[in-house]
Amino acid sequence: MKYLLPAILLCISVIGYSQDLVRTSQYNKKSKTSLFVTDSVISISWPTGHDDYGKMLLDLSKNKPLFKAISTGDKTSLKNIANNIDPAFILTVGKRDLVSQNGWNIFFDKVPLKPHESFVVNLHKDSAAVITEGTHTIVRIYNMQAASFSGFLEITVYNGSPLFNVAAVLATNVDSTAILYDAGLMSASNEWNKIAWNDTGDRLIQSAINANDTAKNIAVKYRTIAGENNSGSLAVFPAPHQYFYPLDEAFNLKFTWYGNNYRKLLKGFGMGIRQEPEGDKRFVPWFNAPPGTKQRLNFFCLISSHNAEQNINAVKKFTHDDRYVALPGYKTMSSHFHNEFIMNVVLKGKPVPEHPSFVNVFKNTGVDIVHLAEFHYTAHPKGPDSTRLNELHALFEQCKRLSDDGFLLLPGEEPNEFFGGHWLAFFPKPVYWIMSRNANTPYLSFDKQYGKIYHIGDTTDMFNLLKDENGLAWTAHPRTKGSVGYPDKYKNASFFTSDHFLGAAWKAMPADLSQPRLGKRVLDLMDDMNNWGLKKHVIGEADVFSIEPENEMYAHLNVNYLQLNTLPKFDESWQPILTAMQQGKFFTTTGEVLIPSFTVNGKATNEIARPDANGNAKINMHLNWTFPLQYVEIISGDGKNVYRDSVSLNNTTAFGDKDFTFNINLKNRKWVRAAVWDVAVNGAFTQTVWLEE
Repeated sequence: MKYLLPAILLCISVIGYSQDLVRTSQYNKKSKTSLFVTDSVISISWPTGHDDYGKMLLDLSKNKPLFKAISTGDKTSLKNIANNIDPAFILTVGKRDLVSQNGWNIFFDKVPLKPHESFVVNLHKDSAAVITEGTHTIVRIYNMQAASFSGFLEITVYNGSPLFNVAAVLATNVDSTAILYDAGLMSASNEWNKIAWNDTGDRLIQSAINANDTAKNIAVKYRTIAGENNSGSLAVFPAPHQYFYPLDEAFNLKFTWYGNNYRKLLKGFGMGIRQEPEGDKRFVPWFNAPPGTKQRLNFFCLISSHNAEQNINAVKKFTHDDRYVALPGYKTMSSHFHNEFIMNVVLKGKPVPEHPSFVNVFKNTGVDIVHLAEFHYTAHPKGPDSTRLNELHALFEQCKRLSDDGFLLLPGEEPNEFFGGHWLAFFPKPVYWIMSRNANTPYLSFDKQYGKIYHIGDTTDMFNLLKDENGLAWTAHPRTKGSVGYPDKYKNASFFTSDHFLGAAWKAMPADLSQPRLGKRVLDLMDDMNNWGLKKHVIGEADVFSIEPENEMYAHLNVNYLQLNTLPKFDESWQPILTAMQQGKFFTTTGEVLIPSFTVNGKATNEIARPDANGNAKINMHLNWTFPLQYVEIISGDGKNVYRDSVSLNNTTAFGDKDFTFNINLKNRKWVRAAVWDVAVNGAFTQTVWLEE
């Protein structure tokens, strides 16, 4: 009996210590996740699908690895696939130029050429909280610190999937800051028998582990590296699009690593993801980190009781094998590629391949229609006439040769003349035009070989050409790069207000890891144009140069799903493509989220919907997705203000296909559109539905 009281006191002490260390007031005990806190260890298990479960033991003891164990399997036979590993982050901090151009929207910055420094992010394990948000369970561990940045670690598991996310959520009060980060999992002794990845040729590579191997950077496909042991495997990969800050080139810069003593900063053996500070050695802007913003330095893990090859194949499903999937009633279209095949190969007298690699890249990525932006400061847009016409003829002939029944390669240019800023031109057929005209040269002439020839000398000529040939133009990379101040500066111009000026183009630029969406710059412009009262649209653009199989193309791409049942022939008019664009009959996506249908009171994009007398409207959306969804945003405006209604979709699980209905009040609103974003900040957005009372 004399030993009983101390034992009871010890039990009370342990329970009290656990409750003080780990707050669970925001954890839903009715969720499908199981939570136990014993002493300083948090145990979480969650359903991963097909009657399987994942489990992790998180040790909050000082000087011990955070992941005491990670297991997977069925309820009766969980297998540990990793033991005693730590999440690890390296934060690289540089200086943003906020003065010379357009503030945080700058692209023409060269951050690595200015002073910068890398820091290991330290986790102190002072306390923790477990939070339920729909089907997501979040473990938040305090505190983390690196240089002027501080915050916490978040580990999120997703019911229905063997997927989890690890994020260092950090903020600084220092202005003009740009950042990069490397991340991964580390262990004092190697946990894996082998490390595996797919090389850029899509071949599986498996490397046996030498405990003394120094860390190495490797170029992989699908951005994924995996460790395998006798119990299973664990794959590490970044958010497919958010992790890649914008560059002019989509080079594969060895975005993964594995081995010992990574960068001589992380002790032990590990594997993970990385960024190349020097980028493509052109303009290298890194990520924005405005003061007070919570930057999510994060990566995903997928656990499996199967081998690394099978696990990598499972990761690939989240991006449809890095391919834009076919959707009935739609054709995929991507724009703005400065491949310069004509100037660099065809007209240089080099051997012209029968099947150029860049065409194979587009076909393998599931792009049906490619709109080029050739002759970007490489050709002779202003003549001499014979040179310019020969260059255009070569472009048209190669596009014709390389198109087929399932693929259209269409000519396009970024003229950057006459209107202001940078813009793209797109015609429904080959058009011969020269970007200069003197007083004695007619606007239109005829040539025996080429037919109609246009000479363009000013804004009026250019607008007339668009009207005469039923062409389209739109602002490229608006409000940044060479389009700083545009289209705002010409929003009242007759060419811009006409049906021949589509609007603008969207790309996830600049990059900001605190944002729950990509491409805020252009999405905000889209709302501004709607409030201007102009029925404009926003098309997705890539704006990259070389396109090669070894490049990391998918991360730098987006695509437009145009409402087309059939693909026009090259020798026919391409007008159906331009009409779908002009009428806003498309949605734009990074690829993981699809919006096959979107209506407001039964009206589709670019149509007029009428809310009821009280302003109420019903929004119907059909969504298809891979990563669990995070939220849908219904954006509307009254001609002056923009309104955002965010509806959480965190009750969804991975790989879904479902109809959603949202009831919303749109009283006094003039337009409405929608965007959907997932947990990896992949997303899709619709064009606009106009409103009348």
